[in-house]
Amino acid sequence: MDGIVIVDKPAGMTSHDVVARVRRLARTRRVGHGGTLDPMATGVLVVGVGRATRLLTYVIGTDKGYAATIRLGQRTVTDDAEGEVVATRSADAVTDEAIRAGLAALTGEIDQVPSAVSAIKVGGRRAYHRVREGEQVALAPRRVRISRLDVRAIRRELPGLVDVEVDLACSSGTYVRAVARDLGETLGVGGHLTALRRTFVGGFTLAEAIPLAELEQRAPDVVSLSLAEAARRAFADHREVDAGQARALSHGRPLPAVGVTGPYPVFAPTGELVAVVAERGGAARPEAVFAPAG
Repeated sequence: MDGIVIVDKPAGMTSHDVVARVRRLARTRRVGHGGTLDPMATGVLVVGVGRATRLLTYVIGTDKGYAATIRLGQRTVTDDAEGEVVATRSADAVTDEAIRAGLAALTGEIDQVPSAVSAIKVGGRRAYHRVREGEQVALAPRRVRISRLDVRAIRRELPGLVDVEVDLACSSGTYVRAVARDLGETLGVGGHLTALRRTFVGGFTLAEAIPLAELEQRAPDVVSLSLAEAARRAFADHREVDAGQARALSHGRPLPAVGVTGPYPVFAPTGELVAVVAERGGAARPEAVFAPAG
């Protein structure tokens, strides 16, 4: 069983919890995911089974989309609703125009300081471990890209608090919690994330995501995209080769370059995924071989 399943992750589970569940359902240990979601978050989690786990390296680095709710007027230790509120300041005076301007300033190529409660290692230990032990953690800013940050609604239902619903598309490595934190800081009232739903990872979307309860009924046949289908969806370009070239590539030998930028999958005449290659030095060299030699 080799392929990918797009899981609609429920709230309250870690990404590792989902992987463990799929391992049990698919009856194999060879399962991984293509990009962590916080326990609070829901939505698209790309899970690879069997040989498709080797495609996840390429999935992780793709752009991602989210629907999020930012609460202005409160700052938390984790920058989301799971953390303790550490500061409160009324956001009643913050105008809709100021909110939209603050979000516009966070759009494009920006240097973002990751949330202190993150999996980034500081001195060999995860930042979130240090924060939970009472340490002050300062993380270096990282260049990220937020290509879209649209306001869907601004709600003023609770005294002193403003909830801002947004849709965003961003590069891998962007912290949506940090967007909430930075908007609150810009407006001088503090902010944190109260809801997060991932809507896409690269070409994999929420429309095809399967709830875990439905996967339970499908077990052990949980894969929804075959290895070849998943590879075609995961990359912008691909290449078809003849039987002789497929055989050479399956043995790890390079093919002539054809001028394609970035890694791309190569398919045999049968439609089988042979390898993922990258072109350098005038040759397309295999980075991962999937077809058995011969």
